[in-house]
Amino acid sequence: GIYGIPRPTVFGWMVREPWHYVLLIGGMLLVLLPVLFRLYRSPFGLALKTMREDERAARAMGIDTNQLALRAMVVSGGLAGIAGALYAGYVSYIDPTSFSLRESIFLVTLLMLGGGGNIKGPLAGTGVMLVLPEALRFLGLPDVVAANVREIIYGAMLAVLMYWRPQGLAGITLIRT
Repeated sequence: GIYGIPRPTVFGWMVREPWHYVLLIGGMLLVLLPVLFRLYRSPFGLALKTMREDERAARAMGIDTNQLALRAMVVSGGLAGIAGALYAGYVSYIDPTSFSLRESIFLVTLLMLGGGGNIKGPLAGTGVMLVLPEALRFLGLPDVVAANVREIIYGAMLAVLMYWRPQGLAGITLIRT
């Protein structure tokens, strides 16, 4: 892994305390969210929505879907790089085991549960997945049993949602004929 990653410095201000990170990440959100909303409503964002719904129709309308997908990967890679840099500065050590398959599955579950296509979906999925373990604490189950019950409930929620609401809790509902 890479160790000794320095703490971030913003305009001469060194981020040292945990609450400094809250301020830094809050500031990054204030800068990036308007950019993302603007991008979401731009012709690029509309083309991405079109490609997501029907790639053949997007190609028929003259959208170069290969180029569009490449640009989307560049944008998402840049955002992931910013998040990774903030995380690396916070923990000051990065190695390949920092994120396991379990965490990756958890993140995909957040998105599937909440739904994609808007900002409310991932927020709804995150809210449910963070509240559920806390709600299980009130049942008074032992930790070993609670972990298994939580996994069963996650799986059941996903199965029920995929059947009755495949777009997720806050996903966009499209009318198809």
